[in-house]
Amino acid sequence: MRIKVIMPITSDVFDEEIRREFRSYAGPGVEFDVQHLDYGPASIESEYDEALAVPDILNKVQKAAEEGFDGVIIDCFGDPGVKAAREVVDIPVCGGFEPAMLLAAGLGQHLGIVTVLPNVVPMIEDLAKKLGLMSKLVSIRYVNIPVLDLGDRTKLENALYQESLEAIIKDKAHVLILGCTGMMGMAKNLHDRLKGAGYDVPVIDPAFAAMKMVENYIAMGVKHSRLTYMVPPVKPRKWWDQK
Repeated sequence: MRIKVIMPITSDVFDEEIRREFRSYAGPGVEFDVQHLDYGPASIESEYDEALAVPDILNKVQKAAEEGFDGVIIDCFGDPGVKAAREVVDIPVCGGFEPAMLLAAGLGQHLGIVTVLPNVVPMIEDLAKKLGLMSKLVSIRYVNIPVLDLGDRTKLENALYQESLEAIIKDKAHVLILGCTGMMGMAKNLHDRLKGAGYDVPVIDPAFAAMKMVENYIAMGVKHSRLTYMVPPVKPRKWWDQK
């Protein structure tokens, strides 16, 4: 089983950490390859960033399918380009949001998300509405740390802990979802701290959830429905690098 992990940013600051974390997430016999974008934003923190990232995401998803990969993870909580990618390849494609939210919905009644910045809150709300889970989503909070600054893990962990407490105590969240795949590796420590404070709630790592969902799709031999994700009509299309 071979899975392509596409980081939908041009920065390579997270490359080694992502390889290390996905190595711990992947099941036995699973091979994966991590690749970031050649064209697009350094990070995704707005609709504008997402729009700039999507063309090269789609380019790399199609190349992954041509190279024989069995599935693709677009490693971002905002699921950039996921629906479009499903239209153009015949292998499973997932981002971080859908797997994390569907998993969380089976673990508790009220869901809470702790993300990076206020800029992405409306984007998360739109995703929750489209997935049909807005009625379960009681809290969206943010640590106010830009994506490219998430490398300060002590600062991030403390901010996540404080916002998670607020989500549980004030907003009545029963399950917490980390609202950025750049927060990978933080879920266990956060859960342990919350449990120590008297709140034994699940904490979902979206990158981990994405790996397991794609693995399961591949193992089950299923891919996304062609009645939902129809193949685009044949017509001329010009990419940015075409004359």
